[in-house]
Amino acid sequence: MAQVASRAQTRSGTDWPGPFIAADVGGTFARVGLVERPDPRDLALSLRHYKTYRCADYPGLSAILRDFIAALGGAPVRRGAIASAGYPLGDELIHTNLPWPVVIKAIRDELGFRDLSLINDFAAIAHAVRHVRDEDMTLLSRAATPASDGPIVVLGPGTGLGAAVLIPGKTVPAVLTTEAGHASFAATSDRELEIVAVLRRQFEHVSNERVLSGPGLVNVYEALCGLRATAVVHQAPEDVTAAALEGSDAAAREALDVFCGLMGSIAGDLALYYGAHGGVYLAGGILPRIKQFLLGSSFMERFLRKGRLGTLLERVPVKLIEHGQLGVLGAASWYLDSHRETDEGRSAV
Repeated sequence: MAQVASRAQTRSGTDWPGPFIAADVGGTFARVGLVERPDPRDLALSLRHYKTYRCADYPGLSAILRDFIAALGGAPVRRGAIASAGYPLGDELIHTNLPWPVVIKAIRDELGFRDLSLINDFAAIAHAVRHVRDEDMTLLSRAATPASDGPIVVLGPGTGLGAAVLIPGKTVPAVLTTEAGHASFAATSDRELEIVAVLRRQFEHVSNERVLSGPGLVNVYEALCGLRATAVVHQAPEDVTAAALEGSDAAAREALDVFCGLMGSIAGDLALYYGAHGGVYLAGGILPRIKQFLLGSSFMERFLRKGRLGTLLERVPVKLIEHGQLGVLGAASWYLDSHRETDEGRSAV
């Protein structure tokens, strides 16, 4: 069980919508939890019955949710929030990395939900970042706290590259979803220019996530193998990472070093784009596994290498979040924030 101090604490007890499902659906895994408030006097969220699914093992999201609900033993759950990689457009999710389409209305009707809402996965993480404990984060920058209040950027490589911006508000913050992963990649070193030249022969558009994601790491590794005139040995991101950390493959190690530098450069760009005086938070499943490598890499040097505004970025705290349930808790926090106007007499099921 996990708990998070949510903005649900500002709500009256009559607003509580009852137990609901919160899910974080990525290109590889779907993580689902049941959100409860066990004591009406304690408005902190409790995440129970948490389970991780491999997306490719199921024909669709509805099959995953049906399996999860069946394991609850008949609990009357008819509400939910889905955080998913992609761009929510009405009831449909526009995506490039999931193995199947996601149409919320169809899932809602099939499972008999009264309410099933959809949010971008990194928008959900942006909602959750306010509640992450210090012990679940690693400081990467010299600045530990913001010099002033301001927007917060959340960034993370996974199956794709996700990014969102949280803008503080008087009551509920605003969150901007972005498609920064699909923006054009800007090389800033001779080696990166060589890599881009290789990738342009393979892809019409070399986007940020073509180099900064799990598949992007493989793209960089394969490009470097070509530039080094060595054989491609590894086909999966985890294999490239393992070889780099072991030091058993020079191309893999260079690829991971390039990867960390690119992440610093893109994170610094986003901090400048959005005036992220409140901080930059790194999330996703890849980064905690390479934390020590990241700490010794060129990440922060590249983050600050922004010419005349490098000194401004020195005041921005940069932190790595290590919380495996962050997306689910973010979906839950967003759901409660967006349903604060629930009528007092409305049924919870």
